[in-house]
Amino acid sequence: MRHRHFLKLLTAGAIMLPVLAGSAQANPVMLFDLNSGKILEQQDAFKRWYPASLSKLMTAYVTFRAIEAGEVQLSSPIKVTKHSAAEPPSKMGFKPGSVMRLDNALKMMLVKSANDIAMAVGENVGGSQAAFAIRMNAEARRLGMTGTSFVNPNGLFSPDQYTTARDLALLVMAIRKDFPQYASWFSIEGLAVGKKAIPNYNLLIGRYPGADGMKTGFVCPSGFNMIGSATRNGRTLVAVVLGEKSAVSRAEAAARLLDQGFDMPATGSATVATLAPYGDTTTPNDMHDEICKKKAPEEQSEAPAAAAKDAPKSPYQEKLDHVPTLVAVGLGGATGPAPKAMLDQGGQGYADVPIPSWRPDRPVPTGAGSALAGADAQGDQPAKAPN
Repeated sequence: MRHRHFLKLLTAGAIMLPVLAGSAQANPVMLFDLNSGKILEQQDAFKRWYPASLSKLMTAYVTFRAIEAGEVQLSSPIKVTKHSAAEPPSKMGFKPGSVMRLDNALKMMLVKSANDIAMAVGENVGGSQAAFAIRMNAEARRLGMTGTSFVNPNGLFSPDQYTTARDLALLVMAIRKDFPQYASWFSIEGLAVGKKAIPNYNLLIGRYPGADGMKTGFVCPSGFNMIGSATRNGRTLVAVVLGEKSAVSRAEAAARLLDQGFDMPATGSATVATLAPYGDTTTPNDMHDEICKKKAPEEQSEAPAAAAKDAPKSPYQEKLDHVPTLVAVGLGGATGPAPKAMLDQGGQGYADVPIPSWRPDRPVPTGAGSALAGADAQGDQPAKAPN
């Protein structure tokens, strides 16, 4: 009911936004029309937030751009390095040296939210984690994501990796408009890896009418994040929800936003690109104690919790009312050329990811050096691993 209440207040007029943005109970949300970019609802749109696995949307976008530039192909090999294999769950768990097609790697990253695969994609496409982070930040600047910083491709917690609801909206628009050929990857109901079925963490997929994307994310400091999109009668709306308390509540919040959006016309002049900054734009929020302090490490994930006994189930806790359509993925089949970033000057493949080095004409991104130095230590913190 809290969300429905503040959404009604928001529709009363833009003059209410500054008041709501200052509410201690609020978390960032944004609802917009994908085609026009017009904003239907928003709150704390410029508040810095830890993206968790929503970072993987930028990893996908950078990779799509690399494919477009001819640096890599969908059939190119993605090798699991020692570093990527050591990333904490959620993960596929392939051994170092395992090789898969790039398209399969991206599907595992987007549906399973596999941190090891996201890191492998970043290292193979960029040459190293640090080099790929530079590309992520370059794309963020190009897209106008002024409140965003990346240090890794999977969303593993770092105080220097943050974004905003408004910036995520810009990224979603770029992905969907620049690369429509990959749109179906964001609405896959599940993966088939051998005999194992892996469902999508996005609980809207297969349950909310018209749902067609896009991604979820969770680390203790961020809470439960979600970007949910749906298309009805040719109209696509996107809901960005950050800092919810559970996997189910974020799905419910996104669904309420979408429901309200489909009931209203896309009026007004404010767009994702033209919205003026307001509120606290500098201090990232930290929900760690609120979300995880009283939970055991194995409970700190974004898998939907079972409903309490005798309590009514949310529709997003129910099993799908149909047999899910699974997309088969796995190792092997990589017949395409190796990523150019993984070849030396003679065109030979590196034995493993090269030692990161900084281009003299590019500044080292803030926090990237410390993130690299602490990579092994971060890998020992499953409680903070994004899903």
